[in-house]
Amino acid sequence: MAACEGKVFTEEQEALVVKSWTVMKKNSAELGLKFFLKIFEIAPSAKKLFSFLRDSDVPLEQNTKLKPHAMSVFVMVSKAILQTKWNMVLPVSANVFVLQTCESAVQLRKAGKVTVRETTLKKLGATHFKYGVVDEHFEVTKFALLETIKEAVPEMWSAEMKNAWGEAYERLVAAIKAEMVACSQA
Repeated sequence: MAACEGKVFTEEQEALVVKSWTVMKKNSAELGLKFFLKIFEIAPSAKKLFSFLRDSDVPLEQNTKLKPHAMSVFVMVSKAILQTKWNMVLPVSANVFVLQTCESAVQLRKAGKVTVRETTLKKLGATHFKYGVVDEHFEVTKFALLETIKEAVPEMWSAEMKNAWGEAYERLVAAIKAEMVACSQA
């Protein structure tokens, strides 16, 4: 993560993230579910991190709690974009990588760093610490996120877009991990 700290997040990178999100938000329910299904396909043990999946025998695609959770992850991305563009105060979920990644992209361009609200960041760190999230989980999530975006906007996908989303994600994860360390020392 430290390697990305000296990089500047460009206006072009921000535009790629925002433009791709504008297209993806139309299919947020479907894409949110695909994103989570990719995570569980790559790392089946990740299901244990979600209380509503631990003891469920229902196929993931049919789980009545996963679908709304997955959709809310993607829907909140649009709220983050609106919040950033028009400085509106909107509620933020504690378990939202896509939301925070897109928001991070805009912040990186404007402030040169991820500036997630302190209370949100503390909540993200505390939640991820509580459930035992480790580096491998962040890597799987990044891969699933990038693959979901690639499949969602194949005509827009490029190395530049991959790098833009990846950079925003890496900066967000670095901030979450810092809060997880703080939780472990409390």
